[in-house]
Amino acid sequence: MRRSHEFATVIHHGARARRGSVVLYHQPTLTARDAAPRVGLVVGSGVGGSVVRNQVRRRLRAQLRSRLAVLPAGSGTVVRALPTAAADDYRSLGDDLDGALRRVMRLERAGGEV
Repeated sequence: MRRSHEFATVIHHGARARRGSVVLYHQPTLTARDAAPRVGLVVGSGVGGSVVRNQVRRRLRAQLRSRLAVLPAGSGTVVRALPTAAADDYRSLGDDLDGALRRVMRLERAGGEV
């Protein structure tokens, strides 16, 4: 995901779940049903300097790559790193991401709002 309007659509209209140092926003119908899921990352300056932000971004990107099969086709997902993500290791970020994904998917199946 690269366009600001896609990020805005998912953040404002999608389900939200916070776990540890990540907030995950998910919208099941961002693009056509046969399209690959769209994923975006938000790692703001509150996380740290550019080196730290890029390190967090690389860790999250690697974690998300292994979880793309879980995301429904045509969906949009935005992961926002909180400032505490700077101190988290790879495994901890993965656990936080898994927890947020489980929560969003469970709520989506139940048809409820977060």
